[in-house]
Amino acid sequence: MKTLTVFTPTYNRAYCLPVCYESLKRQTSKQFIWLIIDDGSSDTTKELVKGWMDDKEIEIRYHWQENQGMHGAHNTAYELIDTELNVCIDSDDYMPDDAVEQILSFWDRYGSDKVSGIIGLDSYTDGRIVGSCLPEQLKYSSLFELYNKHGVTGDKKLVYRTELTREYPYPLFKNEKYVGLAYKYYMLDQKYEMLLMNEVLCCVEYLPDGSSRNMLSQYRKNPNGFAFYRKELMKLPFAGRLFKFKQSIHYVSSSLLSKNRRFINETPCKLLTFAAIPFGFMLYCYVLRKTRTS
Repeated sequence: MKTLTVFTPTYNRAYCLPVCYESLKRQTSKQFIWLIIDDGSSDTTKELVKGWMDDKEIEIRYHWQENQGMHGAHNTAYELIDTELNVCIDSDDYMPDDAVEQILSFWDRYGSDKVSGIIGLDSYTDGRIVGSCLPEQLKYSSLFELYNKHGVTGDKKLVYRTELTREYPYPLFKNEKYVGLAYKYYMLDQKYEMLLMNEVLCCVEYLPDGSSRNMLSQYRKNPNGFAFYRKELMKLPFAGRLFKFKQSIHYVSSSLLSKNRRFINETPCKLLTFAAIPFGFMLYCYVLRKTRTS
């Protein structure tokens, strides 16, 4: 029984998916499963993956579904994964040659049911670390405290225990394709810390058609998903008032975009949300102006 599933949500990424595949073929440990969640691609992704499966270089599982967006693809992955651990490697990213071996040996040495998983590093394709490294003096931290207490910056690679990632499924909203993935991570932060591993587990490239490069457009097209995300973050028991106020601003803006007139009644922080209305309105206007052409 293998310990790790590397899962890759993909949507019309046949042009860049081979880079990810080649990196997985080069892994010094083949003790993993590659699960590809095809989120409704209409390009040659299916044929490409079938050819790789026939080659039998690594164990590959493929699942096609109607397009639901990144969070919907994550929901499906967590339902299908049957290994102890999982890590998401996006279709435009790839793993260093020893990443799987590093994860497995680190977990074998330090892993337990007292933690939710491992936090590792992302790097750019030129080797530069994305944001900052993890604090050397810390062995454990929640993801929330890592960013909001210890001042860590930049995207990090998260390896989770699969039984936990099935908790807190992302909601699906009609005609929308986005909910912040960190919702699940912050929910798990309420129960567990994570192991810190100052090693690069993923090399990233932010392509022009990626969601990171199109966040304002996502913001406008998916207001219910964004409002849900901000509302849930306002409920976090360990979050400070400034953090919750920032969430309130985004919640107001997203509620205006979705034309939800009941947003004050539905917020978990009524006074903060009321105070955030002027700032949320300004953000709403900014998003409309910046996304007008799209």
